[in-house]
Amino acid sequence: MSPGLLISVAAGGAIGAVGRFVMMNAAGHWLGHGFPNGTMIVNILGSFLLGAFLEISALAWSPSAEVRAFIVVGFLGAFTTFSTFSMDTYFLLQKGNPLPIVLYVVGSVVAGVLAFLLGMVVFRHILG
Repeated sequence: MSPGLLISVAAGGAIGAVGRFVMMNAAGHWLGHGFPNGTMIVNILGSFLLGAFLEISALAWSPSAEVRAFIVVGFLGAFTTFSTFSMDTYFLLQKGNPLPIVLYVVGSVVAGVLAFLLGMVVFRHILG
C-alpha cells in the first residue's frame, strides 16, 4: 500500500468527519434532537454521493486510485456512519415506542438504497 493512498484516505476521512459533524449539528438545530435526523441525512446523502461517484466514474471519468480512496474510503467512509445508526436505533429502542424505530431503520435502509440508485440514474442521464 502506497503512502499516497494512505494520505488520500486520511485527508478524505478528515473532511468527511468534519462534514458529518457539521451536518448532524445543523440537523439537530433545525429539526430537533428527538429523532436521529442527522444520521439519516448523512447516510442518505452519502449513499446518493456514492451512487453518483460510481456512475460518473463509469461514464465520464477514470479517477486515480488515490482519488477513489479519498472519496469512497476517506470522505464517504467518515461522512456516513453505521455505528451511529446502530447507537441511535438502540436509544430509540430504550424509549419503548416502536413507530420511530421502524421509521428510522426501514426509512434509513430504503431511502439509502434509493438515494444510491438515484445518484446513479441522475448522473447516467446527465452524462449519458
